[in-house]
Amino acid sequence: MIVDDSAVIRGMIARWLTEAGGFEIVATASNGRMAVDSAERSKPEIILLDIEMPEVDGLAALPMILKAHPASKVIVISTLTQRNAEISLKCLSLGAVDYLAKPESARAAGAAADFRRDLIEKLRALGETKSRQARVLAPVIPVASTSFAPPAARPGTVRPQCLLIGSSTGGPRAVERVLLDLKPALSTIPVLIVQHMPAMFTAVFAEHLQALLSVPAREARDGDAVAPGTILVAPGGRHMGVVSSGGKAVIRLNDGPPENFCRPAVDVLFREAAGVFGASAIAAVLTGMGSDGTHGARHLTKAGATIIAQDEATSIVWGMPGSIVKAGLAHEILPLESIGRSLKGHITGSSK
Repeated sequence: MIVDDSAVIRGMIARWLTEAGGFEIVATASNGRMAVDSAERSKPEIILLDIEMPEVDGLAALPMILKAHPASKVIVISTLTQRNAEISLKCLSLGAVDYLAKPESARAAGAAADFRRDLIEKLRALGETKSRQARVLAPVIPVASTSFAPPAARPGTVRPQCLLIGSSTGGPRAVERVLLDLKPALSTIPVLIVQHMPAMFTAVFAEHLQALLSVPAREARDGDAVAPGTILVAPGGRHMGVVSSGGKAVIRLNDGPPENFCRPAVDVLFREAAGVFGASAIAAVLTGMGSDGTHGARHLTKAGATIIAQDEATSIVWGMPGSIVKAGLAHEILPLESIGRSLKGHITGSSK
């Protein structure tokens, strides 16, 4: 179902999805009130929900839509503004699974092409996840009974000195949950996060984490010290790495080409952190489409670091963590609700 107050946008998206094949448009709506009624009748698997609409906007409509049809996966679409970034993150906390930056104008050919590509990729990933999850019965995947490579050998007993988190689709809520569960230990370790987000969204996300956790969190700046008790989020549109300078670990941002079609890329952070922290790094790869993080994870495991992957049953899209598992790089494969507790055990040396 496509929900947007612009007939041009609704028509454009419907045409793209029809041409791409494999998608059926079951309903369209021009405001939130119509969307609630249509969701109950047409029961769409995925809903594209605009934020700014007359009568009932996307933020107000979202909880009503999910109440009318809880099985729907909602992707919020909005133009890139500070206000819309804040509203989009609020929508994610209310149950939306992802967000997408809408082009300012349907006539902006380059922006429209990027939007079309990203939209179709996200929809295909969500569709593939639905097909796989229909076959998943256990909350934790028994790796030995699959064709995946076996988990990497457990590293030594080096106490982690830096936590690395990589995530994409469904990531903001997953990151929140992990850090909330880890909160008692956050003051003892720096946290570096690469969440695939556009510019502007990452700063808002960092502010949200600080308000939620009462721990210093901000969008990373070039030259920032990697210090215990601080959460640094890679800025949208820039790679975030880490280097050793004067005996201390500091952030290095760069505008290099995308890796895995991503900038920031998890691979960049993992690769560089492996060289700086070695076996004292610990990484969590959470829900997200694609395979970003796998190449960097190879560097981490070679250096003796520990890697935890989110399981398929609790992932919105089991792309990034699934790639880690299939490559045999995961030391632990856990449901979302267990990851924070496991990280806390590694970091504090206690299983409690």
